[in-house]
Amino acid sequence: MIPSLSPSTDSDFEHMFDLAPVSLWLEDFSELKTLLDGWRRDGVVDAEAYAREDPARMQRYGACLKVLRVNRRTLELFAAPDQETLLASLDQVFRGDMFEQAISELRQLWSGSLEFSNQTVNYALDGRRLDVHIRGRILPGHEDRWDRVLISLEDNTEQIGAGAALLRSEQYARGLFENSPVSLWVEDFSSVKRLLDDVRAQGIRDFKTFLKVHPEFVTRCMQEIRVIDVNQQTLEMFGADSKEMLFKQIGKVFRGEMQESFAEQLLDLWEGRLFQQREVVNYSLSGEAVYIHMQFAILEEHRHDWSMVLLSLVDITARKKAEAYLEYLGKHDVLTQLRNRAFYVEELNRLTRKGPWPVGVVVIDMNGLKGINDDAGHAAGDAMLRRVGEVLTKAVDSPDCAARIGGDEFALLLPATDERATQALIDRIGSLLELNNQFYPGRPLSLAIGMAIAASGDQLEAAVHRADQAMYAEKLRYYQQAGMERRRN
Repeated sequence: MIPSLSPSTDSDFEHMFDLAPVSLWLEDFSELKTLLDGWRRDGVVDAEAYAREDPARMQRYGACLKVLRVNRRTLELFAAPDQETLLASLDQVFRGDMFEQAISELRQLWSGSLEFSNQTVNYALDGRRLDVHIRGRILPGHEDRWDRVLISLEDNTEQIGAGAALLRSEQYARGLFENSPVSLWVEDFSSVKRLLDDVRAQGIRDFKTFLKVHPEFVTRCMQEIRVIDVNQQTLEMFGADSKEMLFKQIGKVFRGEMQESFAEQLLDLWEGRLFQQREVVNYSLSGEAVYIHMQFAILEEHRHDWSMVLLSLVDITARKKAEAYLEYLGKHDVLTQLRNRAFYVEELNRLTRKGPWPVGVVVIDMNGLKGINDDAGHAAGDAMLRRVGEVLTKAVDSPDCAARIGGDEFALLLPATDERATQALIDRIGSLLELNNQFYPGRPLSLAIGMAIAASGDQLEAAVHRADQAMYAEKLRYYQQAGMERRRN
């Protein structure tokens, strides 16, 4: 048998109201309805705009609301000993800026809705802040008068607080990201992973050989990388006015040497190295090379699909320039910009071992340096030596070596150069020397030159000696013709 349902009594509903697990308020909105009806008779069309024109209108709105009853949960929530105390303390409950909450409620009631809801802040009598979601309903049978409105308050303080904490955490993380002094990139490598997985599924095991045979695969992988975000330091590093500008011209940043370094990066990924660091070369949007120390990491929670990768880029251009300059100083003479003696000796040893043969050797000595230093000072002598550097730099092309090996002594090493070609180079030096003397007024530049040819490595040292002797013979003739004593040098 199906049991029959007993009709509920008013006392049953009162009992359920009082024991409900949510905060319930029974209120009388009849005066509010009278107020709003009056506004309509006065021709008000937009109640929200009308209320915003004069804050006093919303004060009258609030004064029209009367609380008839609250339940036990309401007293617990607001830390009130009884209903009388709570109602007498409503100015403590509804404080702060309640204007927008009331406006939201007004907007819904004015539109003809019998229900309304909004999120707002109330306060318990012990001072606790309560984030509450309000839902109101004009009860059936009271639609014409609004004299019975049931309102429920859901306490979502904990959820709102957690959301606010999460927002603060996200804002903090975003602040760290955007204001980091290091260039940061967030990228999606999921398509790259799929391409690598496809290659592995084809049975490829020697991925290094695969890349050599299919260099277009590297290009394709580079094209599949999706940049999600970059920070402000990145824009400054690459000379971009905005993220949109950088993303549109990303091809200008990753070019040239990046093909080779990215191939190395793919090899590391193939072998399971999901954290990497290496030095690479990128380019600013203006075309200048930017030397980078890059750290690459696939985030732990995205290792299954590589959908989020963090890259940090440190600009090491200044360091690279300093290293290059130190390397330059180690191999060059600062005064003349020619190679120095250390490089000359190293090249001499290399040619002795490997050739190619024959090797032309030219030894050069500047005439009259001691007299210039004595008469006009060492600055004038240095200026003349720089002029020698200018002449030899224009005369000698790679892979030939032009070096300053002593105070006024210079040497040329000419691999794969026979006697005829060596003599042609000496003639070229003579022509350039004549032009140099025409360009610079004052004392002319004069060089004593000797040459020799080595047909094999074991002859190179002897060839240097012969060229040196030939230079000294030429120098002696110069001083004899000038009527000067040899000791003037």
